[in-house]
Amino acid sequence: MLLRIILILGLFVFLSSCSKNETLYEPTLKIDPYKTYNEGLKAFQENQYFLASKKFSESEINFTSPELAAKSAIMSSFAFYGINFYEEAEENLIRYLKTYPGDTYVMYAHYLLAIIYFEQIADEKNDLKPLLDAREKINFFLKKYPNSEYAIDLNLKKNLVQNQFAARELHIAKFYISVQKWVPAINRLKLIVNDYDETVFVEEALHRLVEIHYHVGLEDEAKKYASILGYNYNSGEWFEQSYKVLNKDYKMALSTKPKKEKKIFKKIIDMIK
Repeated sequence: MLLRIILILGLFVFLSSCSKNETLYEPTLKIDPYKTYNEGLKAFQENQYFLASKKFSESEINFTSPELAAKSAIMSSFAFYGINFYEEAEENLIRYLKTYPGDTYVMYAHYLLAIIYFEQIADEKNDLKPLLDAREKINFFLKKYPNSEYAIDLNLKKNLVQNQFAARELHIAKFYISVQKWVPAINRLKLIVNDYDETVFVEEALHRLVEIHYHVGLEDEAKKYASILGYNYNSGEWFEQSYKVLNKDYKMALSTKPKKEKKIFKKIIDMIK
C-alpha cells in the first residue's frame, strides 16, 4: 500500500506539468484537450481514478501533439492501475509502448508493467502466469535499465519472485512425496537446490532429499545431502531434522570452514523518492 501511494504521488508530480478506450471517444474540434487533461489531473489528485482514466483517454484522442497525447496515455494507464484494473492498465501500457516508442516515459511504462505483473502474484498454489510474466518483465527491465532508480526496487522484487518460484517447486515436491512419487519429487527438490539456492527454501529442499533417499534405502545419497546441509546451514532446524533421520551412530562431517553467507528473504522497502 505504501509503495502504491508513493508511486501515485510520484507519477502525479512527474507528469502533472504541462486504449482501450479508443472506441469510446472520437476526436472533435469541440473538445479542448488541455481542459480535459486538467480535469483528469484534478480527478486523479482526488483519487477518482476511473473518471481520471476517461478524461486522460479523451485528451489523448484530441491532442495533436504526440508528446501530450503520450502523457495522457500513460496517465490513463496509471489511473487504471490505481483502482486495480490491471488488465486495462496492462493493455493501455502495451498500446502506449507500441504507439509512442520514443516517448520520454517509456522506461516508466516498462517499470509499471513489471509492478502490475508482480502485484498479481498469488501464492504457490495458484496461476503461474503472473509469476512468469513478472520474472520476464523484471529481467527485461534490469537488463535494459540497470542503473535506473527503479532498478533498485525491481532487484528486490526479483528476489521475491525467485522465492515464489522455489515455494511453488517445493509445494509440488511435497505433493509427490505425499503420493510416494519419489523420482518427480527428487527432481523438483534438485531444481530448488540447483536453481534457487539463494532462496529461503533451499534448506528444506535439502532436508527432503535426505528424507527421501534414506526412505528408499539410498543412505549414501542421504548422507551426501545431509553433509551439504550441515556444511552450509548447520545451525538451522532443517539440519537438525536431517540429523535425526540418519543412523544415530552416523557422525555428520562438519567443516570448520565458515558457513557461507546466505541471501535472506527480505521485506521490500521502497527506494523510489
